[in-house]
Amino acid sequence: MSNFLFGRMTREDLPHVWYTIGGTATIICMCIAIAVFLTRTKRWGWLWREWLTSTDPKKIGVMYTIASAVMFFRGLIDAGMLWLQQSMAADSQGYLTAGHFQEIFTAHGDIMVFFVVMGFFFGLMNWFVPLQIGARDLAYPFLNSLGFWLYVAGAALINMFFIFGGHFADTGWLAPTPLSGLEFNPGVGVDYWIWSLQLSGLGSLLAGINFMVTIIKKRAPGMTLMKMPLFVWTTLCSTVLIITAFPVLTATMFLLWLDRFFDMHIFTSTFGGNQMMYFNLIWMWGHPEVYILVLPGWGMFSEVVAAFSQKKIFGYVSMVWAAIIITFLSFLVWLHHFYTMGPGADVNSFFAITTMLIAIPTGVQVFNWILTMYKGKVIFESPMYWFMGFVTIFTLGGMAGLLLGSPPADFQVHNSLFLVAHFHTMVMGAAIFGSFAGYTYWFPKFTGFTLNERLGKRAFWLWLIGFFVSFTPLYVLGFMGATRRLDHYAASTGWQPLFITSTVGLVIIICGIVTQIIQVIVSVREKNQNRDTTGDPWNGRTLEWSTSSPPPFYNFAVIPTVTTRDAYWEMKKNGLKPETQYADIELPKNTGMGIYISAFALLLGFAMVWYIIWLAVVGLVGIIICIILRSFDDDTEYVVPAAEVARIEASRTRG
Repeated sequence: MSNFLFGRMTREDLPHVWYTIGGTATIICMCIAIAVFLTRTKRWGWLWREWLTSTDPKKIGVMYTIASAVMFFRGLIDAGMLWLQQSMAADSQGYLTAGHFQEIFTAHGDIMVFFVVMGFFFGLMNWFVPLQIGARDLAYPFLNSLGFWLYVAGAALINMFFIFGGHFADTGWLAPTPLSGLEFNPGVGVDYWIWSLQLSGLGSLLAGINFMVTIIKKRAPGMTLMKMPLFVWTTLCSTVLIITAFPVLTATMFLLWLDRFFDMHIFTSTFGGNQMMYFNLIWMWGHPEVYILVLPGWGMFSEVVAAFSQKKIFGYVSMVWAAIIITFLSFLVWLHHFYTMGPGADVNSFFAITTMLIAIPTGVQVFNWILTMYKGKVIFESPMYWFMGFVTIFTLGGMAGLLLGSPPADFQVHNSLFLVAHFHTMVMGAAIFGSFAGYTYWFPKFTGFTLNERLGKRAFWLWLIGFFVSFTPLYVLGFMGATRRLDHYAASTGWQPLFITSTVGLVIIICGIVTQIIQVIVSVREKNQNRDTTGDPWNGRTLEWSTSSPPPFYNFAVIPTVTTRDAYWEMKKNGLKPETQYADIELPKNTGMGIYISAFALLLGFAMVWYIIWLAVVGLVGIIICIILRSFDDDTEYVVPAAEVARIEASRTRG
């Protein structure tokens, strides 16, 4: 009876060690604090009506940003624990056991990739893709809400091991076989990994479909593909990668689950299994994922460089084709992640060539940004600082990438800290710095006031210095033979000073993060002095700057007609004013169905982790019932009368 009710869960799976007790206590305290605040301010109803059930992409974008920021601090704690362990563990085990270190290593990688970087980008995409193409909403508002809540469900499940289970996967962030199989990992850690990423991956897939259809079908009249802003182009390329690569990840994890649940021996090292098939499949998703992470960042840099150079982007057509070629080539380079596993000289040579080829369109983008600045009236506000920092970091990471792309060199540094440093250089430079550039650039459009520039520049310098202090020693350690996932080492290697230096770099980065938090607080306090009353504080070039700051809930009272690439720049140059012939506007109603479906999906995922079959059936049936109910709901839209639009526009003009 106990097995039927609780599956393989026992009392020993409840919190009983310091990190599970601490994690559980933190989660409970956060929930209590939020509940007390909402109760005392009487905002439960407001939160449900205005935010949680919203289908407005701007509000969903804000919720993505908040959720990603929470997960960012979770991933940052993991990083701090890893660095502290490595700085202490010379001739000793340090304060973490080997297994615990590997669990933290795995959780850090998955959280930062799936729940931080992608969440930050989806937040900005929700806000600015519709605004930049002159649309009022995404193509599928309900799918947008559902995709976000599936992302939240995945984030909840990946942290649930603190309360139930006590262990996460100790396999590394991609859970290679046979290490992730039943033979070596019979516990629930790998199952938490599988089902949390299945939920968030499904949310990402729905979001990718939504954005691709939106960009193709909902552009303003006159906005051809070659008149779209470059951020929209890189978003389109990124969503193409999501739609084509994420089903591979979903299928691969499902096959791994079949191995674990039904003992099918698909990826095992015995009974006819083929673990190399797992490596090929996971990296067929994994390398396109790298460009899913960096392409939107490059699009943001294009917007920032053009705006702060006060001139159109140099080589627009070549920038578009570079993004398209990168998208195509990203599917032809996956094997460079395992040159050392015996594909042979011919196969290695092919993938080495494609790896070198992908550097060409990447270089085109960098040189076009530099040429855009050439002879421009460059304004060095903090978004441009993040861009210049990216160029510096990306140059280092790009050279290291070319080294790793060459099989003879890769054989020397494969699976070393050199590889870890390279990956962080690329993702932190393009994705994290790109996110910060985007959020700083568009912050006035979010809020109606600009961020404090002095603190923003200070935060940038702390991040940049901290990055080089943290990751330059890892390149050196990689050449010295230090492998990744290393939880302790001999003092005689002489590595400890470099590990300590790397930890100091993390402290500097944390100081940069604290400065960013202070920047937001100070900016909120000083919002009246820094209020954006024009809607266009940077003298921008694209349509989002033609709206007020923040924009109305319907984005545009009248959908603009586009005649050129930098549509708003052209409007300003020709003295064109927005039309005032208002019509009724049709918008989607709020719905809680995305929350209900995701809650049942979370229940299903949790049940599959613990083999609680009856609970899995409840979750699956709940999902099906909710989808059926939604499909029969015809009352999904409402109309804003033209008179109401006119009143809102008049009040915003006076304001």
